Amino acid sequence: MNLNLLAENLTNPALLFFILGIISVQLKSDLEIPKTSSKFISLYLLFAIGFKGGQELAHSTFTADIIWSIVFGIGIAVIIPCVAFFILKRRLSIDNSGAIAAAYGSVSAVTFVTAVAFLEMQGITFGGHMVAVMAFMEAPAIVVGVILIRMFSKEQTQSTSIGQLVKHAFTNGSVILILGSLVIGWMASEEQAQGIAPFTTDLFKGFLAIFLLDMGIVSGQKLKSFLDQGWFTTSFAILFALFNGCVIALLSGFIMDDVGNRFIMSILGASASYIAVPAAMKIAVPKANPGIYIPMALAITFPVNITLGLPIYMYLIQITL
Repeated sequence: MNLNLLAENLTNPALLFFILGIISVQLKSDLEIPKTSSKFISLYLLFAIGFKGGQELAHSTFTADIIWSIVFGIGIAVIIPCVAFFILKRRLSIDNSGAIAAAYGSVSAVTFVTAVAFLEMQGITFGGHMVAVMAFMEAPAIVVGVILIRMFSKEQTQSTSIGQLVKHAFTNGSVILILGSLVIGWMASEEQAQGIAPFTTDLFKGFLAIFLLDMGIVSGQKLKSFLDQGWFTTSFAILFALFNGCVIALLSGFIMDDVGNRFIMSILGASASYIAVPAAMKIAVPKANPGIYIPMALAITFPVNITLGLPIYMYLIQITL
């Protein structure tokens, strides 16, 4: 493995701000990002990624590769929660197993944003359609997770319909914004896009650093209570994510050739949702404990992916070219 790539990622200012957030919590500092500011930055990052993806898509020819990428992404979002569920239900309740499985089958927009910044640092491009792939991968895992809970639950009292779950997943604010920005970016001319380039491009890395500082603070606050759950959930949050990312990094070579697209697909498969899935699970599976699946995704899997996962997945892709 290229140790220089790993070292470069570990000294990335955005990642160091994330670590600073965790350290500030351990030192019991009063450092915090106001909730309104944090929400604005989240919206900005999704907007910028979606708009730039739309611009890339406008310059791309709609091919069979794009269709296969979407099919492959949806397939991943269905298979991963199934595998996760049958591993987890050996040690956890059916409700918690289904909620965690849905989180790991779905995707993290923030991890996606960090992966995009990583590619920019390496000077590697990716297809704008990968933004759409990410959006399409959000809902299937939620639906699969709830179906599995209903199939194996002894009570079977969940009343939320599959249609309601799909609607909730696709009308989630983050999904609406990134898909809407993708369409607007695709419709805008190059001259029009250039007019807001300072906002969508130049400010991106700075906002990402501040957002990761906030994520570090939140992760640090949730870390202790999660670790009290024991070694099983911690090990799962680390190993399952890395396994998914590595397998997809290798298998994606049979579907697509572009390095950037394969890398994005790998990080999408390795990531875990801590925004859309908790919102859906709160409605569909109220007995599932968010004190387990949110810290697993946010405090363990997210930092593992952005420290170790990114260079590992890139290395596997590069040696299989």
